[in-house]
Amino acid sequence: MESKRLQLLEEEDKQGKVARLGFNASSLLQKSKLGFLNVTSYCRLANELRVSCMQRKKVQIQSSDPSALASDRFNLILADTNSDRLFTVNDVKVGGSKYGIINLRGLKTPTLRVHMHENLYFTNRKVNAVSWASLNHLDSHILLCLMGIAETPGCATLLPASLFVSSHPGTRGDRPGMLCSFRIPGAWSCAWSLNIQANNCFSTGLSRRVLVTSVVTGHRQSFGTSSDVLAQQFAIMAPLLFNGCRSGEIFAIDLRCRNEGKGWKATRLLHDSAVTSVQILQEEQCLMASDMAGTIKLWDLRTTKCIRQYEGHVNEYAHLPLHVHEEEGIVVAVGQDCYTRIWSLHDAQLLRTIPSPHPTSKADIPSVAFSSRLGGFRGAPGLLMAIRQDLYCFSYS
Repeated sequence: MESKRLQLLEEEDKQGKVARLGFNASSLLQKSKLGFLNVTSYCRLANELRVSCMQRKKVQIQSSDPSALASDRFNLILADTNSDRLFTVNDVKVGGSKYGIINLRGLKTPTLRVHMHENLYFTNRKVNAVSWASLNHLDSHILLCLMGIAETPGCATLLPASLFVSSHPGTRGDRPGMLCSFRIPGAWSCAWSLNIQANNCFSTGLSRRVLVTSVVTGHRQSFGTSSDVLAQQFAIMAPLLFNGCRSGEIFAIDLRCRNEGKGWKATRLLHDSAVTSVQILQEEQCLMASDMAGTIKLWDLRTTKCIRQYEGHVNEYAHLPLHVHEEEGIVVAVGQDCYTRIWSLHDAQLLRTIPSPHPTSKADIPSVAFSSRLGGFRGAPGLLMAIRQDLYCFSYS
């Protein structure tokens, strides 16, 4: 296992990744000139070619506390909507976790230098789930689900991004002390709603229950389930909240139903193992899901049938996320074997397998974020990978 990882790293450092057989810039251009590819197909295949040839570069992280950067390990990273900020959860050497926001606007070649903005907010509780939340404006807060410990109950906390000094110019008008906390025990997952049917609301997936909570009024809707809810996402156009369960069931809640009466369960799909991630595609006609058996499926929500399966993902029991990027036409997932895999969204072809820069370990599964515009509107497409104390960028132009 380790020898294979080292061999792949050596190959990447020497010559970069080799694209799939017969898949290169010359052949694409020739096929386009001969009329075998239309403009849409040519652009999609060109994007796939660039993904397969991305090169790894280490990102320099600047901070007011360089000693912390050298000791605190990345637990997870989560990019905001515009990909100009990265929320981080870091494991502290003495125990517990602390949070930071990395400003990605300095992420430009050849320097690849970013700044970590931290605060004094610290917790000795495990972070179960994270989501950006748009309360005052787009991505004004971070929604955190924390496990209970000893006599302290679990909770969902809305942490203002403005607590992280100068992390984003758009947050200057926020009040730094605007922090909300809701007592919600044992939340496995969470999601923020941009749906008009659940305005200023968030959901939490619990053991055999889903809660939809209004931040403004504190009002809650409760929906009983037959299993733990490990993954959630709100649709934007349709009034639906999709949930993935430990039992393998995926179901949608109709947000127009105001109680637990009949008719609130709108859609039902089924995996053979615990569902760890659900992602709704932009047109809201398809949904992608991954599970603890390493299965990744694309579902047609109109027919409730699986239309595509993505092979190669490795998972046996971990709660691992799935990343879908329709603009670039790719799917990204990090396996329990610490390999990051990138598939073509359109034909399920495995485009790239990226080994971890560090030896494989259950405690060192990389956390990744992919964007078409890393660093904001003028940014370039690329993948960010956080592992131990390091941040790497795999970019292409």
